[in-house]
Amino acid sequence: MAEKELPDRAAADFIWNIVEIHSQLEEIHKSWAQLLGISEAQWLILMAIDELDEGRGVPGIAVANKLRIHPAFVTNQTKKLEQIEFLTRATSPDDARFLQISLTQKAHAEIKNLSIKRQALNSAIFSGLDEDSLHYLNKRLRSIAKNSRLASQKLSIGIL
Repeated sequence: MAEKELPDRAAADFIWNIVEIHSQLEEIHKSWAQLLGISEAQWLILMAIDELDEGRGVPGIAVANKLRIHPAFVTNQTKKLEQIEFLTRATSPDDARFLQISLTQKAHAEIKNLSIKRQALNSAIFSGLDEDSLHYLNKRLRSIAKNSRLASQKLSIGIL
C-alpha cells in the first residue's frame, strides 16, 4: 500500500513552523549563553554534556553526534570551556586515545542558578500541552527527524 502524499501546503506550513521554532530557540540559547559569558555553541555543548553524562564523563564524539556538529569543533570549544573552568577533560580509562568530558562544579552551579528561569521558560513554551501530548509530539518529531536525515542523504547522493 502506497503512503498517502501530504498536501504541499501542510508540508510547507510544518517546515515554516519548524524554522520559526528553530529561530526562537536560537535566540533563547544565545540569551542563556550570554548570562554565562559564553557562545551559543558552547552553551549547547554544556547542555549536551549535562544530558549525556551518567557520572563517568562523555566522549567528545557523543557530544558531536548529539549536536550534529564536527568532532573537531567540539574539541576546540571544550578546550575553551576548560580554560574558563566549566569543563574537565580526562583521558578515558577504556581507551587513552579518547577524552571523557565532564561539567565542573562551577558549571553545575551556574546551570542550577538558571534552572528556575529555564523551568518558567519551558512552561511558557509548552503551555497547553500535557505530558502525554508532549510524548506523542516527540515521538512524531523523532520519526520526522529520522526521515529528514534519510531524505537528506538521498538528496546528497542524487537519488531524489
